Amino acid sequence: MRILIEEYPYKYDAVSNVLRGIVETHDADHNVSLSRVGYFYSPEVSDCVFILPKVIIEGEKGHERAFGHIDPYSLIDADKCEELRPDERKFIYELSVWIYRAIKVFKDQEFRRKENKKGTSIVEERRAPMMGHSRRRKSNTFLDVLLALQQWNRDNEQFVMFVVKNMHAGQNKINWTRTIAKSPAIVQTNSLGPNRQEVIYLNPINKKRQVNFDEELLIIYYSILYYINDQYGFPVRLNVNFPLITGKRFERYLNNYGRYRLKQIKYKYYSDKALELWELCYAFFDRPYQINLNVDYKEYLLVKDFQIVFEAIIDELLAGDQELPKELLDQPDGKRVDHMFQYHELTNNERQDNIYYIGDSKYYKRQTSLDDKAVYKQYTYSRNVIQWNIDLFNNGTPEQQKGHHMLRHDVTEGYNVIPNFFISANQNTLKAIDDIDLIDNKLEPSKRRKQYYLTRQYLNRLFDRDTLMLAHYDVNFLYVLSLYARNNAGAKVAWRTKVRKLFRQQIQEMLKMNFIFYAATAHADVEPETYIRQNFQTLLGKVFHPFGDREGSDQKYYSLALRKPELEQRAEDRLAVQDENESVLFQLRQAFYVELCPLGDNPVELLPKVEPLPHREIASNLLTMHYLENYPDVSFVIGGFNREKQLRWMFSREGGKRDDAYNVRMGKNVPGGVVKSRDYIKSAKFVILYEFGKEQEGVYKAFRVKNTGEMTREKMIRTGYSNPQHDAYFCYFFDEEVTLGQFDIPAILAADRQLYRQQSEADKKLDKNYPTGRPVYMTGRELMGYRR
Repeated sequence: MRILIEEYPYKYDAVSNVLRGIVETHDADHNVSLSRVGYFYSPEVSDCVFILPKVIIEGEKGHERAFGHIDPYSLIDADKCEELRPDERKFIYELSVWIYRAIKVFKDQEFRRKENKKGTSIVEERRAPMMGHSRRRKSNTFLDVLLALQQWNRDNEQFVMFVVKNMHAGQNKINWTRTIAKSPAIVQTNSLGPNRQEVIYLNPINKKRQVNFDEELLIIYYSILYYINDQYGFPVRLNVNFPLITGKRFERYLNNYGRYRLKQIKYKYYSDKALELWELCYAFFDRPYQINLNVDYKEYLLVKDFQIVFEAIIDELLAGDQELPKELLDQPDGKRVDHMFQYHELTNNERQDNIYYIGDSKYYKRQTSLDDKAVYKQYTYSRNVIQWNIDLFNNGTPEQQKGHHMLRHDVTEGYNVIPNFFISANQNTLKAIDDIDLIDNKLEPSKRRKQYYLTRQYLNRLFDRDTLMLAHYDVNFLYVLSLYARNNAGAKVAWRTKVRKLFRQQIQEMLKMNFIFYAATAHADVEPETYIRQNFQTLLGKVFHPFGDREGSDQKYYSLALRKPELEQRAEDRLAVQDENESVLFQLRQAFYVELCPLGDNPVELLPKVEPLPHREIASNLLTMHYLENYPDVSFVIGGFNREKQLRWMFSREGGKRDDAYNVRMGKNVPGGVVKSRDYIKSAKFVILYEFGKEQEGVYKAFRVKNTGEMTREKMIRTGYSNPQHDAYFCYFFDEEVTLGQFDIPAILAADRQLYRQQSEADKKLDKNYPTGRPVYMTGRELMGYRR
């Protein structure tokens, strides 16, 4: 067996005889660097040649070594290589089979992808003629044996059926002599008449079967075919229904019993076919055994760019069959993402909201580092995906948005963390080759390369669209190659499920290494969204809202991420981050309960249960007096309420409602409705209330506005509002009750009716009838004219 390694610079004279017909040219330095991986037969050396992937070599350029210690030139004739240890030799035998199968599976999938389309395949496959006059050639590779076992099955179906037919001929005939002599009989009257009797034998004796060695050889053979189908994914057809040897029993055959039993029964066979089959089976159990194959042709299977095959392997195993929008993978700037799938977000371990995991597979030699171009390109993928998500939720339809989770939170304006990663092939396991499932089958942080990369605009903002972290992981090359080659859908799904979960956990650990995570919830007297808006610049990029509200309440939980100062390289940056962390925590704790909370954990048990403060009646002489002269240009709302229907809701705390509030109808086409975008509506600072039917009594109560917000009909019902008539309401949430004095409410309403009449005459679309309950907006200067 001849072994060459992909992309290793061989001297042309050293490999010219092996590569004749494959590579005919060399560079100016007389070097040959192979860009193919695969298997072919070389007539020049009358031997099989394997071109193995470059992942098995490591070291500086010009000093590379296979398995860390073997000169690649020594492997050109592997049978004579004294440096090759038995476990490494066994590994090469296995690896060659897996590469052959992986290329076959890739070719089949490539054909399905290109069916009904014209395209050039990167796979070269044909049958190469064997040179010489004799048809029987020595075979010394495990792959040759496996291919020969399959070929024998295809070529000898009639022979097998003939043997099976002879084995079973006459087996169901009854031996009447022994049956009459030894089996008890029952004599009964025949139904045809009283004088007619018949004898019935309950246990007739068939002809005894002897041990059939033809059958045993076929059982062993078909058990081997079943094993190579299950272990390596070779497509085989089992022509007869023999009781196969499987599981632990077949492991015994693999552990030398197969050779022992075949030697015991060899003398039983005389036909050429039976002896040929015996030799094939013996070669399977004793791999170094040299057999003569009766063939004219050898397989020729090469792939031009194994990087593409490796990408297909990782994509099949990680991304699976997830259907993502085409523009996510083929991005508008011409970039193509290697791997992308949706899986659980990093910031919450309990919710099933999925985000995008973006990956790039790097098929490098061992110890090769990533270049800056690859890292920068990967950051660009993330930025494009974030922008695509923003455009989707800004401009997309609900149908287009279905199945996607919004990355930006509107209130905090923080962005969810996008997992971005490289996967490299690593081969450092040579043991347990016979049981591929025992090989290291997980992703792990790269040990020979930089483990993660960080790019950012600000030092201390994790939840920011410009803060991007990129992790680098190694995957066991032999395991993913074998999993792909076996093409077992169940095994691939099981590994995909396991690795996605593990992968998510490891990226979370990487984030924990770089940031300190807290959970926060507002005090009872603090409206959290208002606080965040008022302190927006301080909290931007540090606070995110990945958690749901407390059950049966509007109590909200936030995640706070602060950079670990000690990880900054420059002393001034460490000091700046430390000072900022202390300032943010001190300020936030004035209005929020804040506790350490590992990334993804549920904060409900860590933080206190916060109940909204009830409404408190305050004597009028204790209220703060505000003078209109201090607010000449400030907007005031004069609104009425229904004591039976609305007053209870205004001061209630049902459904998590935290503050006293007043609601007005919202909508341009709603009678008496307001448009929230108008400044005088959204920026009103005081609400003056009167009761419907008691307008002459003047002001009922007055409040200073703390903040505003919208509430849907469903939320109004949940917070105790009885039978709301409209779909949406604009709400003024109160800070404190105040006194502004008494006003002539009927005169205010009369002036507003006059104004409305003028507006309806100018705007033909307005209803001529004045809407009952319409809120009135006035500035402090205008309101002074209606004092009592």
